[in-house]
Amino acid sequence: MDKQLLKQALTKFFAGVILMGLLLFLPAGTWQYPGAWLLCGLLFVPMFAAGLVMLKKAPDLLRKRLDAKEKLGTQKAVIGLSALMFVGGFVLAGLDFRFGWTRVPLWLTLVAAVLFLAGYGLFAEVLRENAWLSRTVEVQQGQQVVDTGLYGLVRHPMYSATLLLFLAMPLILGSWLSFLVFLIYPPTIVKRLKSEEELLKRELLGYETYCEKVKYCLIPYIY
Repeated sequence: MDKQLLKQALTKFFAGVILMGLLLFLPAGTWQYPGAWLLCGLLFVPMFAAGLVMLKKAPDLLRKRLDAKEKLGTQKAVIGLSALMFVGGFVLAGLDFRFGWTRVPLWLTLVAAVLFLAGYGLFAEVLRENAWLSRTVEVQQGQQVVDTGLYGLVRHPMYSATLLLFLAMPLILGSWLSFLVFLIYPPTIVKRLKSEEELLKRELLGYETYCEKVKYCLIPYIY
């Protein structure tokens, strides 16, 4: 086992747990925030388990997933906007819970939790199918076009999975106001994938032909 990689992964994991706790529970003014506990459980328990699996079976993939240093200006802007969305959305959800401005019905929260887990399942399948998947937009040495499985349905199934994950989050937290903030994500991810496709068409052999074969970017028969 790569002890340095384990240390890096655990550091980022617990930093994420602490940061998310601060962003949710401090604005809520209480630990008695069921939606926040539910989201933290749904997010971090599978994440921890997936990290252990990757550490053992696919350390190179885990290393790439931990590398979040974008080089392209457009992608840096997208990452920055996404970070602001998360901070603003979580803080607003906590404040919404504290002051009772809006409430998402329980049945919709439960549906959102199921969709969140479905998004996690899709994300895990994408990681299994695509060994070149990283958090940054780049073309790696020896990279090939993946056109089977989910990649035979849409060109960016990872982003499709994140749509489910991120749009479900504010509903799990029980805040319509936070959901409005998270609606920033779909146009943001479209901007990211368009920039990514320009790079892939230019530098990845066979990608342009793949785009002609698989017509949809995110949602089959829609976009």
